[in-house]
Amino acid sequence: MRAIRRFTVRTVLPAPLAPLAELASNLRWSWHKPTRELFESMDPLAWVASYRDPGALLGALGTERLEQLATDPEFVGRVDRAAADLRDYLARPGWYASLGADAPRAIAYFSMEFGITGALPQYSGGLGILAGDHLKSASDLAVPIVGVGLFYATGYFKQSLSRDGWQQETYPVLDPDGLPLSLLREEDGSPARVSVDLPGGRTLFAQVWKAQVGRVPLLLLDSDVEGNDEAARGITDRLYGGGGEHRLQQELLCGVGGVRALRLWSRLTGAPTPEVYHTNEGHAGFLGVERIREHVAAGLEFGEALEAVRAATVFTTHTPVPAGIDRFGRDQIELYFGSDNALPGVGVEKILALGAEDYPGGDPSVFNMAVMGLRLAQRANGVSQLHGAVSRGMFQGLWSGFDAPEVPISSITNGVHAPTWVAPEVIAMGKQYIGTELVSEGKGFEKVDQVPDEEIWRTRRVLRGRLVEDARRRLKLSWMQRGASEAELAWTRDVLDPDVLTIGFARRVPTYKRLTLMLRDPERLRALLLHPERPVQLVIAGKSHPADETGKRLIQQMVHFADDPAVRHRIVFLPNYDITMAKTLYPGCDVWLNNPLRPFEACGTSGMKSALNGGLNLSILDGWWDEWFDGGNGWAIPTADGIDDPDRRDDLEAAALYDLVENSVAARYYDRDERGLPTRWLEMVRHTLASLGPKVLASRMVQDYVQQLYVPAARAGRAATADGAAGARDLAVWKAGLRQHWDRVRVDHVESSGVGDSAQIGDVVQVRAFVTLESIRPQDVEVQVVHGRVNDADELRPSGIVPLTPAEDFGDGRHRFEGQLTLRQTGPFGYTVRVLPHHEGLATAAEVGLVANA
Repeated sequence: MRAIRRFTVRTVLPAPLAPLAELASNLRWSWHKPTRELFESMDPLAWVASYRDPGALLGALGTERLEQLATDPEFVGRVDRAAADLRDYLARPGWYASLGADAPRAIAYFSMEFGITGALPQYSGGLGILAGDHLKSASDLAVPIVGVGLFYATGYFKQSLSRDGWQQETYPVLDPDGLPLSLLREEDGSPARVSVDLPGGRTLFAQVWKAQVGRVPLLLLDSDVEGNDEAARGITDRLYGGGGEHRLQQELLCGVGGVRALRLWSRLTGAPTPEVYHTNEGHAGFLGVERIREHVAAGLEFGEALEAVRAATVFTTHTPVPAGIDRFGRDQIELYFGSDNALPGVGVEKILALGAEDYPGGDPSVFNMAVMGLRLAQRANGVSQLHGAVSRGMFQGLWSGFDAPEVPISSITNGVHAPTWVAPEVIAMGKQYIGTELVSEGKGFEKVDQVPDEEIWRTRRVLRGRLVEDARRRLKLSWMQRGASEAELAWTRDVLDPDVLTIGFARRVPTYKRLTLMLRDPERLRALLLHPERPVQLVIAGKSHPADETGKRLIQQMVHFADDPAVRHRIVFLPNYDITMAKTLYPGCDVWLNNPLRPFEACGTSGMKSALNGGLNLSILDGWWDEWFDGGNGWAIPTADGIDDPDRRDDLEAAALYDLVENSVAARYYDRDERGLPTRWLEMVRHTLASLGPKVLASRMVQDYVQQLYVPAARAGRAATADGAAGARDLAVWKAGLRQHWDRVRVDHVESSGVGDSAQIGDVVQVRAFVTLESIRPQDVEVQVVHGRVNDADELRPSGIVPLTPAEDFGDGRHRFEGQLTLRQTGPFGYTVRVLPHHEGLATAAEVGLVANA
């Protein structure tokens, strides 16, 4: 029989243990080792059986055990101290307080997934893990963020393998009452709800769950509530499930419903209304539409509301390929935002214009969520320096007339939350030899030379041994799920070796990440794995999207290779890659392998986690590795850029990978001194920690977001909405007038003097530009000289900009601007003149997308 209803009965704790409920409900325990040790000490076996989830542990312990602990003065004292430590953590002002009143009072962070802990499986991969690390570090720094997303009844999916190695998916139903969540309630105790209109006169209702991530509240909307029809209840059934309309409904609920949930949160708790809204990828872009509706309801015109919203919005793109962006049919947007569903004062044609691909190469039949995200945000960024450059090229059509480097998309490279991902043994080693500031503040990496060789090597072996034990357990379980009997699996007890060079590869399995690149020459790989003096072992994991048949075939190919009795002791594929597995996998690997098809890895953060644990990276120069590889902190796999034949490219890059592993990586790992230590390897480990440690931290990343994006957005948002939104009204009118008349702006003539045919360093060039502005005022533009090196085709690579000042008004819409530039570089040199819009409400001169080039 099957139960028709499922719910969780919560434990009633004895009074002396009451603080345990507070400790279990705040997810700080997921990165605070002393709190986890406290719960583990209650019953070590039950702790493992409950998947190291404090809430599940408390539900599993019997009343007798709880009463026994409640009479133990030592344990009760530990509980009280842990609760006091949590309260002290929550009350401390933190780094953010040093920014003063200029910093935003609150920041809303929208994401479709959040990877906080395995106990709250609401993530699929890197995007969610990044969002989780963002919230955790914001909590540590006391940044007043509130997260907004969806609660998925079955999460993403659990992965297992068939006997033939084919990925299989299961979707265990999650009971939110059994998770570290609390339901947002009205003052009368009833569940608080938001609603969103759907086509056909239907209304979608959603309740709001709250997860407490240290200081940071995370609001998760759940459509599985009474009052919704069956289809509406299933909108939040699973992450990235269903077809196009299902995805559209999820993103509508996350964006529009998410803003309404924030308003509900502020009303019920008194929390400040966010001053900045951060859209983590395009999925939540409809939040901008809802905020426009709010401003229109308050009396603004659409264009004015748009400027008010843009000023305070930040958009982060994570996608380096157009195929990875959510795109919906224009007819779908018309259905959800038109006719009877139209938002008052926000016509569907205006919404369609926000996501229109109305640029060369665009598809006029689709609505592009990333394009809408860019148009609704005054500030946007990619997630590594290379990804920022790729994004500027990919979205250049939105700023026609500008070279790709001037497209207003900046870069903030991702980081990882060290307290979550660094093994306790590494943290303890850092405390002993460097100091507590390494863990608490991310300082002291430059002192890593103080750690003895023997201690680093001993710790590395402990971590490798733990990974070997975990891999053996997981591999045996996987084979039993594949139909093998206990009698067939004795060989799994000897899989892997804690003294063999261990390379890890784990990630999602889209084609561009090239899971099977290492299989291009199977015999060469076998030789590496079975080398008599310098063997290598591989631990591999990864999930493919349930609808990605190609990705599943790649997994099957890898599993078939790893099943070969000749090599299965040296290579394993572990199913169901998740946070729990990762916490053993990253520290246990000596080398982290990443071989994407460059430049399709936006950032990638798994290698950062490995580096913080003393692992070395072996990677294609893509994502974060492209900017931070320095020749001594790992190895760069040479790329065959420019070769159009994908098979030929894979062959070349695989061969380069084999050569590096055999002749550089393994050779150095097994090169031992008289103490049996690989001293040159350990030098690389030290250099990795010293050079990458401060850079790869999520605390650095969040500080960058605050200083480079959040604070400027808060200032702009305040300026736009002050005095009855006078700033937004002025900017909207100004932009409308500018667009109306810009087609008549031109550079008529440019004159220069001061240098002859033989210019020298230090010479001064006088430049005079005659421009036609028609009815546009000189103060509404900036006339610039753009200068730099030129190639044989006279293409200019800008290295500097000099603004020209108004010198003469001829009275017929024509003006003369002039200025001077000093020559400071040798070689082929050139310049041009252009006219750009100028207004104090713009974040960059390129923002409006208008330019008149000479």
